[in-house]
Amino acid sequence: MTRRTERLDSELRKEIAAILSGPLKDRDPRISGILSVTEADVSPDLKTAKVYVSVFGGTPEKNAETFALIRENAGFVRRELARVMRLRTVPEITFLADGSFEYGARMDKIFSDLHKDEQ
Repeated sequence: MTRRTERLDSELRKEIAAILSGPLKDRDPRISGILSVTEADVSPDLKTAKVYVSVFGGTPEKNAETFALIRENAGFVRRELARVMRLRTVPEITFLADGSFEYGARMDKIFSDLHKDEQ
């Protein structure tokens, strides 16, 4: 990964997080919970970007609905990015669910249960 794509990944992650928590939530009140952009991965040709998002603060069904709404509004997020970033072309965004926090919480629970059994 080049230094430029690393910088672009970081900047995209920051700007998308701001758009999701600001203009997108204002535009669609059905989006709820805490939204966290955990990673952005821009392709080397800068035409596409995979953005990993975690949704917290609701039932699993509500979180899934919020994530679906984020995916539906990918075009809106891309247009907002075009307004705030100085790029010739803004990458096509694909939102992906990031399950790393859930996985980590599940592993923490397993480890704590193991230590309970030892005591």
